[in-house]
Amino acid sequence: MAGITFKRKLYQNLLDWKRNRSGRTAVLVEGARRVGKSTLVEAFAKQEYRSYILVDFSKASSEIFNLFNDISDLDYIFLRLQLIYNVRLYERESVIIFDEVQLQPLARQAIKHLVADGRYDYIETGSLLSIRKNVRNIVIPSEETKLRMNPMDYEEFRWAMGDTVTVPLLQKAFADRLPLKEAHRKLMRDFRLYMLVGGMPQAVSEYLETNNLSSVDVVKREILDLYFSDFHRIDPSGRVSMMFEAVPAELNRNSSRYRVSNAVKDARNDRMSEYLADLVSSMTVNISYNVSDPNIGLSQSKDMDSYKLFIADTGLFITLVFRDKAFTDNIIYQQLLSDKLATNLGYVYENAVAQMLRASGNELYYHTFPTDSGKHNYEIDFLLARHNKICPVEVKSSGYKAHASLDIFCDKFSSRILDKYLIYSKDLAKEQGITYLPFYMTQFI
Repeated sequence: MAGITFKRKLYQNLLDWKRNRSGRTAVLVEGARRVGKSTLVEAFAKQEYRSYILVDFSKASSEIFNLFNDISDLDYIFLRLQLIYNVRLYERESVIIFDEVQLQPLARQAIKHLVADGRYDYIETGSLLSIRKNVRNIVIPSEETKLRMNPMDYEEFRWAMGDTVTVPLLQKAFADRLPLKEAHRKLMRDFRLYMLVGGMPQAVSEYLETNNLSSVDVVKREILDLYFSDFHRIDPSGRVSMMFEAVPAELNRNSSRYRVSNAVKDARNDRMSEYLADLVSSMTVNISYNVSDPNIGLSQSKDMDSYKLFIADTGLFITLVFRDKAFTDNIIYQQLLSDKLATNLGYVYENAVAQMLRASGNELYYHTFPTDSGKHNYEIDFLLARHNKICPVEVKSSGYKAHASLDIFCDKFSSRILDKYLIYSKDLAKEQGITYLPFYMTQFI
C-alpha cells in the first residue's frame, strides 16, 4: 500500500481552477501537516499537465532557495529549475509546484510576478501559512486562489474502502427522509470505524494494509508527535502545545466554552489570542464561536472570547485522549467497536460532527442561553445558516431523543428557524418537526 493515492474531492476544485483561471492566479492548497496536500497536487500535475516541476522546500538545496532572492531575471530562474530537475517546461502546458512553501516565503512572494509572466501555472502547498514568522517581511500575493484541504471526509473514506455506492444512497435517503431500517446497524458500524481510523491518509493506508487498529494508532501517534514538534517551533514556551493537548479535556468538562486558564496556568490574556490564532492557523483544530444573536448573519454576533475547540480529525482526537497510555488502555477503541461508548465519552461524537460539518464547508457556531433559574445554561451545539434562516443542531451520543434545549431555543426564535436537527446513533426519523439524523448523514445537512 506504500505510495497509495486516494481519490480526493479537492481534485475537482483544482480542475475548476485550471479551467476557469487559465493561469491568471496560482492556487494555494493549505491544510494541516500529513493531510495529503503534496500527494494530491503531484497526482494532479501528472494527470493534467504535459510536464511539471515539484520544488519541495522541505528538502530543496540552498541553490533552489537562493533562486528567489532575486527574481528580476525569470528566464534565468526557469532555466536553472529545468536543469536542476531535468524537466523541460512547456509554455501554458506545464506547472511548477512549490511544496511546503511556508519554508521559503520569498517563493510565495514571487507568485505575483510569476503569474504576471504567464508562461506556466503554479500550485503552492503549505501548512502554518499564516503563522507570523512565515509571513513576516513579505508581501502576500493577491494572485492566489486558496483551497482548504481537510482530512478525508466520510465519503472519501468510503471510497478508500472500495465503496462508491453507500454515500449516494444515503444522500437520497436523507433527501426523501427514508429510514434505513435493517441497514442502519451496519452503517453505524462503518461510521464508527471511520471515527476510529480517522481521515489522515497515512492512517487510512495503514488500516487497509494491516487491518489492525493498533498499527493505525502508531501512525496517528507519529502524526501527533509531528504536530507537537511544529507547535514547539511556533512557540517554544509550550503554550500552543498545551492548548492543543487540552482540547479533549475541555470538551469533557461540558462547559459553555474553552477555558484557556485550564490549559495554561500562567495564561496572559494579551498573549493568548496570539497563541489561539497560531493554533487555528495550523488547521489542526476546528474552532466554533458562541454567537450572542442567532440569526442569518452568524459571524456578525460571534463572541471572540467565547469559543470551543475540536480536533480537526476525530481519529487523531481518539489517540490524543490516551496519548500518554498504551493502545490497549484506550477504551474508546474497545467501546466504539462494541457500540458501548460510555456517556462521559460522548464528546467523541461531538468532535466527529464538528469535523463533518467543517468538511462540508460550514463555519462552526453555537449558542448558549440561561435557564429560567439562571443557574445553568441551555446550549445549541451547532448553528447553520441556510437561505435566510438558521438550522439548530443538537448532538446526542446515545439514541435518546430528549431535546429540551432545542425545544426552548426554537420557541424563542421560531421566526428564524428553517429546519431542526437532532443527530444521534439511531435510525433516521422525523417527529414533531424535528429530523432525527444518524451520525453518518451529518454531511447532508
